[in-house]
Amino acid sequence: MEFSKFIQRVIDTEIKALQVLRDNIGENFREACQTILSCQGRLIITGMGKSGLVGRKIAATMASTGTPAFFVHPGEAGHGDLGMIVKGDVVLAISNSGNSDEINVLLPIIKRLDIPLISISKNLLGRLPQEADIALTLGDFEEACPMGLAPTSSTTATMVLGDALAIALLEARGFKPEDFALSHPAGSLGKKLLTQVADLMKFGEDIPVVSGETSIMDALFEITSKRLGMTVVVHQGQHGILTDGDIRRLLSQGQDMNAPIYTAMKPNPIAVSSEQMASDALNIMQNEKVNQLLVFEDGVLIGVLTLRDLMQAGID
Repeated sequence: MEFSKFIQRVIDTEIKALQVLRDNIGENFREACQTILSCQGRLIITGMGKSGLVGRKIAATMASTGTPAFFVHPGEAGHGDLGMIVKGDVVLAISNSGNSDEINVLLPIIKRLDIPLISISKNLLGRLPQEADIALTLGDFEEACPMGLAPTSSTTATMVLGDALAIALLEARGFKPEDFALSHPAGSLGKKLLTQVADLMKFGEDIPVVSGETSIMDALFEITSKRLGMTVVVHQGQHGILTDGDIRRLLSQGQDMNAPIYTAMKPNPIAVSSEQMASDALNIMQNEKVNQLLVFEDGVLIGVLTLRDLMQAGID
């Protein structure tokens, strides 16, 4: 069987559905955005079957992009969960036919609570869009299912319309990457935007430190025991640094390992503050081609940040 022709036909059919959806975007879309933007409570999204599955995704997208939202199953709403919807909320109900019995049961209560109702449907003559304050239509198009039964083009169009609403609201709110990170602390973006140097640096007794008069050999023991690949050198009130790579080069050059370390240290090491973002520290390391940064506060050494610390934390 030639599966590729079926795949292409489905994609082409759903692209046509999205073109119809785009052409149906009008003033009611702006009104829906303004209603949600003015909402003092939460956006409550509901829908049955495949519409409900799409609704869950829309709710998740809204919640992560600055619009407080959650999904309520209409069947459960009719048996108590309707109490989760309160005055000040906005309801977005999804029904391809516009006549879902489970949603229709809720309409009188939503009206009685004076809660704004936005509908998404393909059929504008259904009860839901007729009773909605704002009715968004998907438009007239074919399902990709050859029998016209399985929700395919309609669920794709609904998903895209939900994305369009979410991103339009994101733009209107002036939502920034930093805001996005607050709801994604476990993700790579959240780590990048929320993690500070202070969260990852080594401090206290974990910092390898020797005086400038310490021999290079003894400094090597400090580097080995603290396992940061370097040691801080304090000499005459100034700070320097010596890495294990530096020591390997010294050995290859026949350096006297009993010489004081201040003769071999790198003065004026690159430093950052504890409040700087870890991602900024990574950029500094990459630009300066170093694997360690010293951390100072009011001129006092308080920590050491290594490239390994950043990699282990997922900052890349």
